[in-house]
Amino acid sequence: MIDTDPATAPDDWWRGCTIYQIYPRSFQDSNGDGIGDLAGIVSRIPYVAGLGVDAVWISPFFTSPMKDFGYDVSDYCDVDPMFGTLADFDTLVETAHEHGLKVMIDLVLSHTSDIHPWFTESRSSREGPRSNWYVWADPKPDGTAPNNWLSIFGGTAWQWDPRREQYFLHNFLTSQPDLNLHSEDVQNALLGVTRFWLDRGVDGFRLDTINFYFHDNELRDNPPLPPEERTAKIAPSVNPYNHQDHIYSRNRPENLAFLARFRRLLDEYDGITSLGEVGDGRRGLELLGQYTSGKDGVHMCYGFEFLAPDRLTATGVAQVFDELSRVARHGWAAWAFSNHDVTRHSTRWDLSPAARRLHATLLMCLPGSACLYQGEELGLPEADVPFEDLQDPYGIEFWPEFRGRDGCRTPMVWVADDQNGGFTDHNPWLPVAHSHLSRAVEEQERAPGSILHHYRAAIAFRKANPALRHGSHNGVFAYGDVLHFTRRSADQTLFCAFNMSDTPSMHALPPGDWETIGAELGGARPGAENRLHLGPWQVCIARKNDETGAVHHNLP
Repeated sequence: MIDTDPATAPDDWWRGCTIYQIYPRSFQDSNGDGIGDLAGIVSRIPYVAGLGVDAVWISPFFTSPMKDFGYDVSDYCDVDPMFGTLADFDTLVETAHEHGLKVMIDLVLSHTSDIHPWFTESRSSREGPRSNWYVWADPKPDGTAPNNWLSIFGGTAWQWDPRREQYFLHNFLTSQPDLNLHSEDVQNALLGVTRFWLDRGVDGFRLDTINFYFHDNELRDNPPLPPEERTAKIAPSVNPYNHQDHIYSRNRPENLAFLARFRRLLDEYDGITSLGEVGDGRRGLELLGQYTSGKDGVHMCYGFEFLAPDRLTATGVAQVFDELSRVARHGWAAWAFSNHDVTRHSTRWDLSPAARRLHATLLMCLPGSACLYQGEELGLPEADVPFEDLQDPYGIEFWPEFRGRDGCRTPMVWVADDQNGGFTDHNPWLPVAHSHLSRAVEEQERAPGSILHHYRAAIAFRKANPALRHGSHNGVFAYGDVLHFTRRSADQTLFCAFNMSDTPSMHALPPGDWETIGAELGGARPGAENRLHLGPWQVCIARKNDETGAVHHNLP
């Protein structure tokens, strides 16, 4: 169970909020170079605000050589020229605020680019003031890497540097050396970066790879992981990274003290929030609980439980919340079905139109906060990007068994009568999928029954019902293919049921006087004795009219 406070203070706007993720390269190009930019985002702010979301999360736009598309930062305090200028960012923040949107930016604190001035100085000498700002280690006597740690992008996590005659650690690309957060100077520098953006008016941060900040100072080998425990949600099975239990290269206990320092800085400002990405398929919910409980960590975290390849089932969702109640009872989760790192869930789970609608409604009803990824509201499927057009180094490395992340990063489609979907007047950095054009914003705006209008309705429904936004719950349950739970706020009790299958199902409302609501979401109405006939992929949301008896979860 996730504990919630129905009397949410203004600074707690993040509780139960809906966040819209924008991938800047692919949202809107304003200058005709085929790459999205900040000015393009500004031009589309009215559209985003019109969805009814509370905040935008903007993926990295910092100065970068773009070997990992902005997640390899070479200057934390400036905008890469391909995206615009700091003045453009200021305009974005001002425009978003004028439209009632909070602005969250993506901070990458675990590593930098290898052309960052910090690394250039660190690799130049073992004695300089920044010599220990990165993770350096001598080779073993035979010249091999210091230990067995592996990189997520393939191969060893160590790269030999002839300047220092040492290895440096990189959990990702060799051009992304890991910062040494055991150094207080490094922590201070990163907190200075955070303050820089707070002073520019941002409302929060998405923290990339939050559980990778620290490494084991003794550099002990990671133990092997038995095949039956290789439950990584994202990395493909072809990647040997999944053969280790990464107890020494991530998830270190020192992270909690740093997150407390980070939180104290955020608390100096009003209404700031933070959202951590927990990259661990085995301990993700446990870490979520550690990092978000109390006032000493980040506000929210999301893991990969609902970003996994396997289709969601009622039983699977109930199991996630059962584990959450055991290991993160006082934490706060933010759920996502799609993002810039995974195959779009419409394709990943092979969803029918009815199933897409149910999943949109479910996301808006689950306890916690919600993240939407650009184009999700259009029901976009994964784009098929030919190998010759691939940009993602992850996909290029493991092709064809793993096609990388470009298929979910293709440009947003605004109009159907343009081969580039209205994204750009030039050749786009990734090709626009022809199958996406018929789902363009302009086309769906004209169709009252479109998935776009359904998302708007679901987001509005969440906002209109405080029990869904920040209410408590006493469990998430599965009865066959039906997922059901009850949400409560100070003056509202809602019962939610979702038939997550192609087969009709019978269910029952709990005892009491219930009124079905949410007709605009295609909800079912109860029959005699409050029995529900749920059609395939149908939902029912009911509001309790009397509070004379307790709400029970007896199965029909």
